[in-house]
Amino acid sequence: MSALANQAFAKMNGIGNEIVVVDMRDKPAAPHRPRALRLNAAADRRGSRLHALAFGNPAWGCRDQLMVLQPPRLKGTEAFIRIYNNDGSEAAACGNGMRCVARRLFEDTGQTAVTFETRAGLLDCWQGPSGDLYTVDMGPPKFGWKDIPLAEEFRDTRSIELQIGPIDAPVLHTPSVVSMGNPHAIFWVDDVDAYDLARFGPLLENHPIFPERANITLAHIVDRGHITIRTWERGAGLTKACGSAACATAVAAARLKRADRRVQISLPGGELLIEWREGDDHVLMTGTATFEYEGRFDPALFASVA
Repeated sequence: MSALANQAFAKMNGIGNEIVVVDMRDKPAAPHRPRALRLNAAADRRGSRLHALAFGNPAWGCRDQLMVLQPPRLKGTEAFIRIYNNDGSEAAACGNGMRCVARRLFEDTGQTAVTFETRAGLLDCWQGPSGDLYTVDMGPPKFGWKDIPLAEEFRDTRSIELQIGPIDAPVLHTPSVVSMGNPHAIFWVDDVDAYDLARFGPLLENHPIFPERANITLAHIVDRGHITIRTWERGAGLTKACGSAACATAVAAARLKRADRRVQISLPGGELLIEWREGDDHVLMTGTATFEYEGRFDPALFASVA
């Protein structure tokens, strides 16, 4: 926790995803200590972590992710980014958070394109196609059951045998599963608001079929160029936006030949444009990133935390 004392932060917003960006590139990378990382996720609006301590106001904080920029480990990259969910778990990918980090860096440096390293691999980010939009190359999706990962073999991950509810009348069933650097399950429904995702989300996130848990998305295909989704995000809960879930949904819909490879995804927090490029199989995510405020962690707030 001492590393955060008096550390500057920026509160950002990626179409409803509440993101805190902390730039620690001028400090040595901290060792991975799980207990410390749980405390460092000073972000949970529900009060089960340190958001009130870290921000000094229980109404503030980051509902979704804490993005920590550490010194670059690879030549040609700007930083190694560690991503923490609000339950303290570490994520490999966060598309909305990457757009926020990119905007912050671009405004500080005047750059318009950059490469970051994450646990999910190298991610290219750039400003455009207009000045208020930012694009992240999320890399290629993965479909193999071991890559997602799943606990048992499914040869066709376009739909797997999984359901919630009675066997003869399941509430949700046969999701598509995809990895976008993190595991996703997409359930196809007629109305994304017709289901109690707050109830079903935790059950499905922690289902034994997902050994590393999973992001759970309800998706409705409006037409071949437009999909509406709601997501229960692994480690964060109900979210207004999940960029990697939008990417996973677009890819899954295209694999089922129910949508084009370039689609608009509507989330509770806003809109994303997702393109699954044919040339190199990479998934591009484009959307806004909004700055809210900045400040410093007050060292005194961490005095009571060992």
